[in-house]
Amino acid sequence: MTTRIALLASVFACLGCATAPDARGGPGTLPTAIQLDSVFVSQQQIPADYTCEGDEVSPPLRWSQVPTAARSLVLIVDDGDAQAYTHWLLYNLPPSAELSEGAASALPRGASDGKNDGHTTGYRGPCPQSGRHHYSFKIFALDTTLTGLDAPTRQQVEAAMQGHIVAEGTLVGTYQRTAPQ
Repeated sequence: MTTRIALLASVFACLGCATAPDARGGPGTLPTAIQLDSVFVSQQQIPADYTCEGDEVSPPLRWSQVPTAARSLVLIVDDGDAQAYTHWLLYNLPPSAELSEGAASALPRGASDGKNDGHTTGYRGPCPQSGRHHYSFKIFALDTTLTGLDAPTRQQVEAAMQGHIVAEGTLVGTYQRTAPQ
């Protein structure tokens, strides 16, 4: 009985969730989904070329279904199994662009690098110490371009994005090292 009451209480507590202000896009708005694609399928193994066991080049990324209201995109690549370790951070990507293989060394015009958790800019490929990790490639469409940033941290980019996200998408790849450490 208490489980049922707790469940009902949580349902009633969330009845106003759909109209509550959302940090992403304003009152009652939920971002639409951006389709994000690469050379690997969601929830499948990232090819070794894009990891520390290969050439460690950034994988190609393409996106579609970006709303016309988008003025720029932000890309955050992180390892959710390693306390959201940031592997790559890009901002002010043009909505119509795409990233070719190795694009970390030649970004589209207007795009800028933020700092990864290795305290450098650029792409750091998956390199888990043990086990299979899940790497999220997250793309956010913003209704603005981000200004006043110079090689920002993820926290600085996320703070600047607040209230400007109009759509987002995620592609998750996995990786487990083949060579013992």
